[in-house]
This record gives sequence, structure tokens and C-alpha cells, in this order.
Amino acid sequence: MTSYFFQTCRAVAAVSSLILWSGNVLAEPMHGISMYGTPALPQDFVSLPYANPDAPMGGTIVLGNTGGFDSLNPFVRKGTSPWQLPFFTHETLMGRSWDEPFSLYGLLAESVEVPEDRSWVEFTLRPEARFSDGSPVTPEDVIFSYELLGTEGHPRYHGLRAQIESITQTGPRSVRMAFNTDNRELALLAGMRPILSKAQWEGRDFANAPLADIPLGSGPYTVTDYQAGRQVTLTRNPDYWGKNVPFRRGTNNIDQIKLDFYGDANVLFEAFKAGEISAIREFNAETWETQYDFPAVQRGDVVKSTFSHNKPSGMTGFVMNTRRAPFDDIRVREAMIAAFNFEFINETLTGGAQPRITSYFSNSPLAMAKGPATGRVAALLEPFKESLPAGALEGYALPVSDGSARNRSGIGAAMEALTKAGFSAQDGTMRDAQGTPLAFSILLSKGSTENMAIAELYIQALKRLGIDVTVDAVDDAQFVARNADFDFDMAVFRRALSLSPGNEQRYYWGSEAADQPGSRNMMGAKSPAIDAMIDTMVSATSTEDFTAATQALDRALTAGRYVIPFWQFTEDRIAHIAEMKYPAHVPLYGDGPNYMPEVWWIDPDR
Repeated sequence: MTSYFFQTCRAVAAVSSLILWSGNVLAEPMHGISMYGTPALPQDFVSLPYANPDAPMGGTIVLGNTGGFDSLNPFVRKGTSPWQLPFFTHETLMGRSWDEPFSLYGLLAESVEVPEDRSWVEFTLRPEARFSDGSPVTPEDVIFSYELLGTEGHPRYHGLRAQIESITQTGPRSVRMAFNTDNRELALLAGMRPILSKAQWEGRDFANAPLADIPLGSGPYTVTDYQAGRQVTLTRNPDYWGKNVPFRRGTNNIDQIKLDFYGDANVLFEAFKAGEISAIREFNAETWETQYDFPAVQRGDVVKSTFSHNKPSGMTGFVMNTRRAPFDDIRVREAMIAAFNFEFINETLTGGAQPRITSYFSNSPLAMAKGPATGRVAALLEPFKESLPAGALEGYALPVSDGSARNRSGIGAAMEALTKAGFSAQDGTMRDAQGTPLAFSILLSKGSTENMAIAELYIQALKRLGIDVTVDAVDDAQFVARNADFDFDMAVFRRALSLSPGNEQRYYWGSEAADQPGSRNMMGAKSPAIDAMIDTMVSATSTEDFTAATQALDRALTAGRYVIPFWQFTEDRIAHIAEMKYPAHVPLYGDGPNYMPEVWWIDPDR
């Protein structure tokens, strides 16, 4: 399972109590499901632990996005839509608690049941579940949605559909999905697909629908107004069907949420300082300390709030496209990592306040350990030792510079790696054996000023090696389209990961996804070891096996030298108008769209 925002987070199991009847083991309907063990919240829970069930409702906020949009359908590959839409307008059969890894609770479905072997899952819909037009959510809508998304929807939906043997209606409000793969997580994933209206889309071109054709959802908000590329207005549905469902109590308290779009992050920040935006997330520690002292903060009209979290670092950095030369050569990729003077760049841009990402799951128990692989992790990787990159078994760590601008050791290590790859410096230009200069471009979004600054500092080091590097800055729509087509040499990259990684890992770096347009395997990784570790992870029946497989996956990915890592976000920072309030309990995963604004509210006294 996964999330959209920083991007965002899973743990596992036995969902049902089992009873014997007529010699067969039957599943008992339950209010929630987990990968291992049982969900933490009891059947009669009042609300999620990080929501305030007594929160007042009302008010309006404005949030800012960079770039623009040309679609209001977030479920297809075509176009660029506001990333917040799926969280506000559409719902799934089950909802995720961000205070637990791997636990789901009933949302559109009032109950879920699975057999012990998890070969199928059955959901029973709530009788009161409705789309925003008042029509009921039916088993026919569920079946139609899984077929539609699995064929015409974004490629991220196709993998699950291929593993569903059959979807059948088993009762007036019940749907059963049988699986053709031994994969314990499928029962959870099946509960996490958006449900669309069959009446709206049957017989129509879903994948190429125009901007005005907004998918009907059952969520608490509807799109009530928009200006193409500039603004979207989301209004809370006064007749929202789920306001008394325990999973929803204390959430979606704000009457209206407006999304305004700005050309870049600097313009957005100035709009926030001017009072045109209600809240802003800040990812740079130095900026947080030095730039948030404007008059509204001094008056107390704007509040700076920080939130701790326990999620993995994920991976942020420059990803190298191994489908293209020169990055199909791991020695060149190693040179690029060595030449990246992280300590100097970090000090320059963040004041050295943010630690570096050291692996894909760093800052969590799922991260690879320092030094050689041992125990279960070593045993999992051993069959692939001939194909594993150097360091996966023996131990791998990112280079550390002395913090000076010149980074002599890093430049020297980069030169050594390039020489091994057949390159040499000739008249100040790095050339291959045929005399072709080493040159490439870095794809960036125009709205990201910080990534632009990182690239500029990095390019200075690469020029010392005789490498010709240019920045290809494009608007958001082009950036998304070129990523989907893998049309880049190097690009800025962010992959949020959770404590409950699972089947989405195939889509992130599985071999099958490497050549699938629109997949998130940006680096084009094709590794039998990576594929095997993902298989082991999703089929694990104990937390020990699951953790070992994830740590082994982390080793294979990190030692593969696919990404030049930046810094991690060790705490969440939100500056917001004083009227915006939030519960004292912060979820395990910290901030995200399911925290701010979902469980926040407007203080009626202000």
C-alpha cells in the first residue's frame, strides 16, 4: 500500500477469527484488517486516535500548489491533476489509519472477511454509502470500478487487477474478490482502490475524458468551481453520507478548501506572507529558521508548528535513467554519486541542519544495517551474489566529503570510476573511448527553486571533471509527461516510503515495470535480486521475515547506485494562520494530506 503526498507508509495480518462449520473453515466479518495480528482499534472505536470527534465545523482555507493542471481526473495517465483530489473527493472500501502500519478500517464497506490463506476477500458495503449526487454505492459500482481502473485507468492500478481471478457479487451489498496469486497483501490492496460511478462512465471514454468531466465520488468534498490551470474550489458536501462513520468522525471539518496555483515556490511563499494562503509546508530547515519572521508571524497571526514522525526517509535525489548511456554503466553512476558534494551543498542550502538520506528505508527499523549482511538478510541475498552490485553483501555507504567546496576526495573517486568505465579527460573534456564527450541534462520542474539551486552547485563540480551538464527546466505538465515516458537522462526524484511496504514496490522498481510507460520505476531497475526480495516481502507471514526481506531490498537498491540522495525530512513543518487548529495526538506517520487539512479545523472564536 502507498500514499500520494511525500508521498507517503504499512504491518500485517490475521484479520478474521475463524470458525468451523460443516467441516469448512469460514471467515468472520470484521470491522478492520491488518497484515499481522489484529487492528489496534476495537470494533466500537469512536474515531481515529489522531482525530478530534468534537471538532467544530466550518470556515474556508486556501492552499497553494505550484504549476498548473489540465485535468480533474486523478485516476488516469493523461494530464496533470491537483494531487489533493483523490484524498478529498473519492473514497475506498477501507480506510487507512496513519497511526498503525498495515491496518485498514471500514469506510464504504461496513465489514471485511478473509479466509486464513487469504485466497479471497469479501466486502459488505454500508447501506447508507452514497455518491455525491445521492445515488447509492452498489456492488455493481465496485466491480465496474476495478475493471475500469484495471484496464483504462492509470498503470498503477493494473497490477492488482491482473492478480484478481474473479470479482463477483455475493449478496445485495457484498462483493468477493478471489486472487490468482499467493500474496497476503492483496486482501488489503483490494480495499484501497477508489470507487467510481458505473452510471457516469459506462460506455464512455474514461481515459481521455475532457477537463469538464469530473469523476463522481463518494467523498466528503466535491469540486464546485474551477478555473483551468489556476484554481480549484472544493466544498464540503452538506449531505455527505459518511459523517457519522467512526473512521470519518472528526475529519474533513473545514467547509471549503480552495487550491490556488502559482508559477513557482518563491511566488507561492510571497502569497503566503501576504495572507493569500492559509497554510504552507516547509521542507528546508534553514529557510524555516531564517525566512519565517515576517510581520504576520511576529503578530501571532501566523503560527509555526512542527510535528515528529516515525516514517522512513524514502528517497529524494537525482535519479539516473539506466535505459540510456552513460547511466547504463554502474561505474558512471558511482562517479556521479562521488562527485556530489553533499556536505557542502547541505551546509549552503540548509545550514547543515538536515541529515542525509543513507538508504531508501533509512530512519526506520526496515533500513539496511551498516557493514556486511548477516543472518536472514545474507541468506536471502546469497543466491544472487553473482549479479548483485558491489557492496550489497559486503556493505555499502555513501561517500562523505570534508565539507569544502573543492571536494578533492570526491572528485578523485569520480575520476577513478570514470577511468574504469573507459572515459578519460582530453583537453578539459571527459570523453569515452570513441572520443565522444560525456554530456547529459538534468530534468527539473520550473517551480522547484531548491532543486534548481542543488543542480547548479552540482554542475559546478561536474564541470571540473570535464562533463557538460545542462538543466532542462520545464513546466509541471511537461515534467509529469516526460517522467511517464522516461524521457530524461537525470531527473529530480522523490519516492515516499512507509513502514508497511508491499506490492507497490514492484511498481517502483520491479523489472516488469521498468519498460511500462507511466510506471514509477524511474531508474529502469531490472534486478533479479530486487524482484525476489519484493516477492519475499509480500509473501512473508511473520514480521521477522518481512523485516529481513525489506532490509535486503534496501541493500540491493542502495548498492545499485540508481539515485544521488539528498537530505531527509526528520520532522514536518507547517506554517499556518492562527485560526487553524489541530489535535494534540500526531499520527505515527506525521503530516500528510490525511493530517493537514483532514483532521484540522477552524477555531470558531477567531
